[in-house]
Amino acid sequence: MTEEESEKHYRSGLPGFLGTIDTFISKLEAVILAVGVLLMAANTIANVVGRFVFGTSIFFSGELNRILIIMITFAGIGYAARHGRHIRMSAIYDALPTGGRKALMIVISLFTSLVMFFLLYYSFIFIADLYARGRVLPALGVPIWIIYVWVPLGFLITGIQYLLTAIKNFTSRDVYLSTSVLDGYKDTETEV
Repeated sequence: MTEEESEKHYRSGLPGFLGTIDTFISKLEAVILAVGVLLMAANTIANVVGRFVFGTSIFFSGELNRILIIMITFAGIGYAARHGRHIRMSAIYDALPTGGRKALMIVISLFTSLVMFFLLYYSFIFIADLYARGRVLPALGVPIWIIYVWVPLGFLITGIQYLLTAIKNFTSRDVYLSTSVLDGYKDTETEV
């Protein structure tokens, strides 16, 4: 991949400040997902080698993978929203003319954004409850509330992404599934 192709991957379809926010979130998601997957793979491989070669497992391996799964999951929801990869029930949507699809996509994006911000609020309440209980992970000794910080971060990023998608659809002639994914089907996709 050339440097230009790499930069194109992170280039936002939004103008000005919104484009800067969109590009920053894209890079943050990519780093979180890449680091999380690589760390999980390295941790799992090291644990398997330790168990079968040296006869002992890494005592904190399970807890570390738990942290990484939470991180990857909640960073991944924003990534999926950015690339228009969430599951869609689109029978009614596909039957609408372009104007109707555009209006429905704006409503869907705004509603989904509101749901993400609602979940963001309740995830803070959940984390505050965990903090108040004072529980820690047995092997690592890390307070449990710290590993769930990824939850509100994921909801925040996803909520912003859907809000930016609504703005993109307000300001564009075309219908967008995300800030950079145009609505439509690729010729290479086949129906099952």
